[in-house]
Amino acid sequence: MLKKVSVSVVTLVLSFLIIGGCSSSGGGGGGGSCPEVNTSIQPCDPETGGPFSLAGANEFFPLVVGNESVLEGVEFDDGEEVEIRIESNVLDETEMVAGVETRVVEESEFEDGELVEVARDFYAVTPDGTVCYFGEDVDNYEDGMVVNNEGSWRAGEDGNKPGIIMPGDPQVGQVYMQESAPGVAIDQAENLALGEELDVPAGIFDDTLTVEDCNPLDKSAKDDKVYVSGIGTAKDETAVLISFEEGM
Repeated sequence: MLKKVSVSVVTLVLSFLIIGGCSSSGGGGGGGSCPEVNTSIQPCDPETGGPFSLAGANEFFPLVVGNESVLEGVEFDDGEEVEIRIESNVLDETEMVAGVETRVVEESEFEDGELVEVARDFYAVTPDGTVCYFGEDVDNYEDGMVVNNEGSWRAGEDGNKPGIIMPGDPQVGQVYMQESAPGVAIDQAENLALGEELDVPAGIFDDTLTVEDCNPLDKSAKDDKVYVSGIGTAKDETAVLISFEEGM
């Protein structure tokens, strides 16, 4: 059975009037520098970490096969309003990356109803619940056709290293590398707050983790995210959770 949480998309506009209070004072996408990383990626190193599994007990990033979530929001590109839709699905598929069997999560992004990207993300879980990120295969679309694979990377290739997408025991103040693929993707995250209320179309949640992503190569590019226990990502910049279906 699938457990479904959903509401009408019409309520999405209302959510933007109240979602501003979800981020702590440290976030918000402003300028400044990225904080210093203070959490080792050693648990995710294929040579020194592990053993790895395809699922674990990480409440803020559950890798349950069949989990499906949809986020929607509005962005502005050169002053033009763009409707964003992100569909995420935990697939009953695995991929060997850097000698590690990983769970595949497929994420599709749409702009104004048109498919622009499909990413197959690769994750594995350590015994303490840390969710490791081993890379992604990306298809970028234009007019319904794949035009390139920019953004693709895999740990163990071209000096790329796995990152931490979610610590096993998230604590405020943790700073960790999520992506470490020189020339392709460099990204780190800081845990800003636990338990801040999030009001989105899919519901009101208070068992949350607020995170700020920062790109060390572009320190002005900071993104706010909020994760909800048992669900995963419920806010990604302006896109917010409108529905969630729980797998088996």
